[in-house]
Amino acid sequence: MLTRLNGLLPPEGIKIIVVFLLSFLIGFEREERRAGEPKGGLYFGGVRTFPLIGLIGYATTLLAGGQVMPVVVGFAVVAAFFALSYENKLRTQQLAGVTTELSGLITYLVGALVSRGEFWIATTLAILSVLLLELKEMLEGFSERVPGPEIIAFTKFLLLTAVILPIVPDQTFGPFGFNPFKAWLIVVAASGISYGSYLLQKLEKGQGALWVSAVIGGIYSSTATTVVLAKRARRESAPHLYSGSILMSSGVMYLRFLVLVGLFDWLLMKRLLVSFLLVGSAGIVAGWLWSCRSDATGKRGEKDVADKNPLELSAAFLFALLFVVLLAATHYATLYLGRRGVYGLAALTGFTDITPFVLGLTQSSGTPLDMAAAAILIAAASNSVVKGAYAFAFADRKTGTQALVLLLALAALGLLPLFF
Repeated sequence: MLTRLNGLLPPEGIKIIVVFLLSFLIGFEREERRAGEPKGGLYFGGVRTFPLIGLIGYATTLLAGGQVMPVVVGFAVVAAFFALSYENKLRTQQLAGVTTELSGLITYLVGALVSRGEFWIATTLAILSVLLLELKEMLEGFSERVPGPEIIAFTKFLLLTAVILPIVPDQTFGPFGFNPFKAWLIVVAASGISYGSYLLQKLEKGQGALWVSAVIGGIYSSTATTVVLAKRARRESAPHLYSGSILMSSGVMYLRFLVLVGLFDWLLMKRLLVSFLLVGSAGIVAGWLWSCRSDATGKRGEKDVADKNPLELSAAFLFALLFVVLLAATHYATLYLGRRGVYGLAALTGFTDITPFVLGLTQSSGTPLDMAAAAILIAAASNSVVKGAYAFAFADRKTGTQALVLLLALAALGLLPLFF
């Protein structure tokens, strides 16, 4: 489109049109917002004022040539006008926002950027500004539904990810091939996926059927989900609903590991693809069908499974420590104990969080591909058996028995690929 316009208009003419359109978009959003607010208030700017501000930014930058100071002075002058407007707004309104004034400053910068030929940056700033302004209610509602401690935890996670991760050494140490950068990258990926499902549970709390929560909980932690659902089953007479939901959570676990393994070892993921898809899908579908069977009360329960923020620093460092320990254990088991040693280690990890072990196999260069795939199958099956024991121990007898039988069947199904 710009190529065609080049033949009809001079380059500066195209820039003026772009500035006008982007500024008009911001001004139109402000005009629309103002129309929905009570009459009689003092408002600044709309579909005429904002394009004028954008054109001022464009013209100032054009006249300044390559100098920065005139553009800065122009920005300060525009900001001064907005400061006067905001001061007057504070005197006349009880609750005065500053978004319109900030939008005007963005509009000035949009004009300046277009004048410098930065079309992509200017367009992105304009579109993001309109989105932030238009989604006011949704964003404010989101901030009210996410507690402060979780925002702090996520901020700490960003610090570890965006600040510390880039300076972690990206080189291999030790006989078992430990790479600090890859190890922490794995922690970031696993915790990030868990945190996404954790937030979904918090945001969707109390809505829908229990099996929806079980699926999201399986992404977070199928073991934690099993324990929470089993304890809750004691209070409600709905064995089919809870045992089926527990099975669905374990089915999701297979799909979760497939994604995580694929992020770090494509060949290993391809080796597991068919078996994990079949077992995971079978667990989800069978669990859903089983949970749909009628119970005495027919309750659907509350959707609140996650019990701990997976982005807490203690959880992240514990995951990193387990990853390094199991990476070393896998290396030495392969070296000194062979295939049986690795398989035995895989079975033992089922009693804990198997994620560090599974992801450690993606970084273990000394473990053959077929051995790594088999070890992951054994670890997942072992974990299903352990979750069956947890369900039997914490739930009422009927729910616990059903969950144990279903999870034992899932574990057996997960081991079938080893015989083919």
